[in-house]
Amino acid sequence: MKPLAPPPVSLLDKYVGQDIKPLYSTTVTVTGGEAEHGRASGVARSEDGNLELALRMPPELGGPGGGTNPEQLFAAGFAACFHGVLCLLSAKAGHGAAACSVAVSVSFARDPVDGMYLLMADVNIRLPGLRQAAAEELVRNAERVCPYAKMAREGLLNVVTLVT
Repeated sequence: MKPLAPPPVSLLDKYVGQDIKPLYSTTVTVTGGEAEHGRASGVARSEDGNLELALRMPPELGGPGGGTNPEQLFAAGFAACFHGVLCLLSAKAGHGAAACSVAVSVSFARDPVDGMYLLMADVNIRLPGLRQAAAEELVRNAERVCPYAKMAREGLLNVVTLVT
């Protein structure tokens, strides 16, 4: 079986247009499970069936653990996206980034502004073998390009709709 190649570097070409142009969309539906509470005992399923996993509240939040949780899923998406952008930018700049790694830590935390909750993310990047100046430039550029980093910095365009 032939190994999968990364997306072409041309994905970094600038888009010119008036409107947001979706390139890929997916839907994941969460149902409540035994506790009728998606976060505590839910199941997350993607529309194409490639993702199906049990959601469980972590012990730190009073749950039993034994499944994944939204913070882990967000951290995985953020890390994968940032890593992909680093690889594309590195290839475009003529650097090798095969040994690079991205670790994202996501914290579910109390918000002192409204007394409710918020998410915090720390992104730690390792780029062994790259000179410090080149590594810093690569990370700065990746932070500008990565959609997850943009979302964390600028917010997310979203629409919440009650479907009847």
